[in-house]
Amino acid sequence: MSLAIFDLDNTLLHGDSDHAWGEFLCEKGIVDSELYRQANDTFYHQYVAGTLNIYEFLEFALKPLKELPRDQLNQLHEQFMHEKVEPMITEKAEALLKQHRDKGDFLLIITATNKFVTGPIAARLGVDDIMATDPEEINGQYTGKVAGTPCFQGGKVERLNEWLSMHEHSLAGSSFYSDSRNDLPLLEVVENPVAVDADETLTQIATERGWPIISLRD
Repeated sequence: MSLAIFDLDNTLLHGDSDHAWGEFLCEKGIVDSELYRQANDTFYHQYVAGTLNIYEFLEFALKPLKELPRDQLNQLHEQFMHEKVEPMITEKAEALLKQHRDKGDFLLIITATNKFVTGPIAARLGVDDIMATDPEEINGQYTGKVAGTPCFQGGKVERLNEWLSMHEHSLAGSSFYSDSRNDLPLLEVVENPVAVDADETLTQIATERGWPIISLRD
């Protein structure tokens, strides 16, 4: 059984669930729409450019989890899945997951987006496990802080190595699919790196190194 590892946003999804969650909160009037949208867009552009300070972003992104009751968060997320996430799921992405599933591979999503947002998405996609940035919880309530190492850039490799030490898997025969230059650290340690609808920097690197370049857009 080989590991088939997938980035989530702009890879398996035709869109970014982290940014979309922020936009959803604005649309529902949960946050100050003008200020929140401006910050959300700024952080997203920094991510795309490879200049994001993950801790500054998480301080911003996890704050609403702290401020809203858990029941309300869960209800909002159900709406979010229906209104925002389902339209991002493409037939080609689901076909790729099925291809690896039929081969008997272990399907693992590794994403920088926090697990509150991404856990239900991983369940919807039917993968075997997900590794995401973990929001800190105390007594069932989010604190607005991050727990442990953010699952971002080199942190993805660190978190994967921790995961491998606790599971009977290895990187032998492993694949990793990603769209982003931010995922170069992980792309460089798997046996089969694949660029998916990649940004300009990753496309150039993939071309130079002979990595497959594919699209999952319908």
